[in-house]
Amino acid sequence: MKRLSLLVLVLVTLSGCAAIPTNTQPKPIGSKDSRATNTVKAPEPRQNIDPFMLVRDFIDATSNPDSDFAAARAYLTPEANQKWDTKNPTIIETTFATVPPTPATQAPQDKTQTVLLQGKYVGRLGNDNSFVPRLGDVQQAVRLERNSENQWRISEPPPGVYMPQSLFNNNYRRVTLYFYNPEFTVLVPDPRYVVIPPATSIPTRVTELLIKGPGDAVRDTLVSALGPDTDVFSETKEADDGALEVNLTKVGKDLTPEKSKQIVAQVVKSYSGVTTSRVRVLVDGQQILPDQRDYRPADVSATAGDDLLALNADLRGMLVVDGTIRSLSDGSPIKGPAGNGTYNVVSAAQSLDGSRLAVVTRAAGGMRLRVGELEQELSEVDQRATTLSRPTWLLSSGVKEPATEVWTAVDGTSVARVTRSDNGGWTAKGVNITEVLPFGPISELRLSRDGTRAALVIAGKLYVASVVRNNQDVALRSPRQVQPATLGAAVQSLDWLSQDVLVVSSSLPSLPVTKVYADGYKLDRYSQSNLTVPVGPVAAAPARQVQVIDPSGLWSASDITDVWRSSGIRVSSGALVFYPG
Repeated sequence: MKRLSLLVLVLVTLSGCAAIPTNTQPKPIGSKDSRATNTVKAPEPRQNIDPFMLVRDFIDATSNPDSDFAAARAYLTPEANQKWDTKNPTIIETTFATVPPTPATQAPQDKTQTVLLQGKYVGRLGNDNSFVPRLGDVQQAVRLERNSENQWRISEPPPGVYMPQSLFNNNYRRVTLYFYNPEFTVLVPDPRYVVIPPATSIPTRVTELLIKGPGDAVRDTLVSALGPDTDVFSETKEADDGALEVNLTKVGKDLTPEKSKQIVAQVVKSYSGVTTSRVRVLVDGQQILPDQRDYRPADVSATAGDDLLALNADLRGMLVVDGTIRSLSDGSPIKGPAGNGTYNVVSAAQSLDGSRLAVVTRAAGGMRLRVGELEQELSEVDQRATTLSRPTWLLSSGVKEPATEVWTAVDGTSVARVTRSDNGGWTAKGVNITEVLPFGPISELRLSRDGTRAALVIAGKLYVASVVRNNQDVALRSPRQVQPATLGAAVQSLDWLSQDVLVVSSSLPSLPVTKVYADGYKLDRYSQSNLTVPVGPVAAAPARQVQVIDPSGLWSASDITDVWRSSGIRVSSGALVFYPG
């Protein structure tokens, strides 16, 4: 009868999780440890199996998170069961091995045994339920002993849950929470992972995470419209009329109409990937705004900052070809000195609103950055460098406000943010990249179009960092290598397809272009057809075709399953393609 329940169950089925048991009841995220009150009787392990198979069965039993992983705890001795910590599961590759830690010729002990769990790390879930990538080999000793019935049980398990990726995919679902940038002008996605069964409890778990605030990696970057004391007034569930009710309390004393609108937008956007039902935001059982009871994502578009992030349909993208900037529509030069050859342009970026241009030019002794109005003379910035990365613009402060800040990596060892002063000049200021520098030289830098994340190519590897602003001090914090095992050091170029999804080109024949989620968990392959590696510059943006340049020319595709189509615009070696941002 309940439409929300049916909807979520259908979504689970479509995502390949039809075989997930639906009669399970995981403990709520953030709840106190329930193992002391665990009364669920889990099935006993198979009788008379050897230690190596028992460890494999133990790892497989983590597929059931019911009652604090009771099924897996059945494989432990009573003492180990009391000590085993099930928080923050570690995700390993689906294929793993259980082997002896010493030569196979050594005779096993009669009452005790050690088994080595071998495999590859994928990552782990943090305390905030976000995915944290991890690279390396699993070499985990697991000790066993015989119980009073002469059956093997694990006396020293791995430190926490070690879950194969296939089981994680079946039992956890990605949900996207939304929080504001510091200026409260745009909502920013913050992905997390929640236990699926029972699917009808997902909205409650989303509410709990939303109340806790931004995740660890973006805690100093994003802010919440919900006050620090916010709590749930009642369970998040579907009302009798089919609306999803999110009932909060203690949201803050300064509940102005503007703050209420921000709360509604943040809540509604955070449930947009969970339900298609109307969302009803209540405070202490009463609707939060008097003029409207229920909301859909379209109703909160303005407060969410969607217009600020949207590209004007007339902004079709540009090319840098033979030192000039040209239109991506037909290859014709743009008006002004940047298009007529006055500047020897190496790379460029157009502001998100389309009104301004930043270009890197080749000059005697190195590179120079010029910034100014589109189709006008561009001011040279006092920033001398041997190399400058392709510029990237910060979003403006309002829909009709021109952008005032552009970034570039300088000589691979520093990052400059060039800002417009009140007198119209452009001044270079430093960005604190202390946490990024140890990884190597920066060859590419792209700000997300909401300005809260930076994607970087460092020594051929893909990294994502958070942009942290403290008055005039700006820093890149919490850098994480993304898809290290898959992309390695073969990354050539990148761009933001959406606020939390990247398009990445590489020199790998099997992965010329990929779509990579910024948290690092998921990677989708674009078609390989027609492309020649290494694939170089990439241009991506919402509601735009992905554009790439390889040794044979300019290519475009709309989706990962598309065959790459050749452009009628001829480009020479060293050409660049870009969208605003």
